[in-house]
Amino acid sequence: MGNEITIGGQAVMEGVMMRSLDKYAIAVRQPDKKIKIKKIKIKKNKNKIANLPIIRGCVRFIETMNIGIKALSFSASVSQGDEEESLSTLELIFTITLSIAMTILLFYIAPLFLTRFITDKVGILFNIIDGVFRLLIFFAYLLLISLMPDIRRIFQYHGAEHMTVFAYENKEKLTVKNVKKYTTLHPRCGTSFLLLVFVLSVFFFTLIKVEGYFPRLGLRLLLLPLIAGVSYEILKFAGKHTDNIFVKILIAPGLLLQKITTRRPTDDMLEVAIKSLKAALS
Repeated sequence: MGNEITIGGQAVMEGVMMRSLDKYAIAVRQPDKKIKIKKIKIKKNKNKIANLPIIRGCVRFIETMNIGIKALSFSASVSQGDEEESLSTLELIFTITLSIAMTILLFYIAPLFLTRFITDKVGILFNIIDGVFRLLIFFAYLLLISLMPDIRRIFQYHGAEHMTVFAYENKEKLTVKNVKKYTTLHPRCGTSFLLLVFVLSVFFFTLIKVEGYFPRLGLRLLLLPLIAGVSYEILKFAGKHTDNIFVKILIAPGLLLQKITTRRPTDDMLEVAIKSLKAALS
């Protein structure tokens, strides 16, 4: 039986962020090769509605974006040897809003626009074509950014994050030697979450038949929180039942996609990930 505390994480610039129940920690390798660690307490959401199934997935998504952007900002400064810089509330809101807007533009507005050149008849075929365009754009985006040296290093830290979490979940002592035994592919990865959202979108969008480009787009955007919430619940269940044959089939595409977004890390990268997880658990 593995550890019961669910750990989440994210690769950042020259480091890893790990999140436990009550705090998250960011560990970043500085230019002088020392590792700088920052721990931040997480305020527990006492709103009962926010903790309901599906709704909690939407809430967790926003929280993850908030923490992720703060972690990236911290790592960008520290990894360059600069003084730590904190984003103001206004800067944080702007960055999150811009990130969501770019995601919607690239993965929802663009596919819908392209599909109209093939067919404008609302139905199963329309939604399948729209879904195929969405996935193709997503794959192309990941492949293109994976060509950038800085992004490849982030993908290595992404692999280090997954391997360290796996070791923890299997109650291994957190050492580089032990962590190296594990795979970089993890069922609860954010990459798998996005892929599941895109796939489920085809199913949900097929259920609605609205004429007109803008009404159709508007209704789809309104459905996104629901789709994200359902995707979160599916991955949460999958993470606890990885030995189930149906779960294995379900998570297989996401694990395959992680072959793009993760790379085998170096020992010093694993050291950073281990320190981040230990700090998050302390």
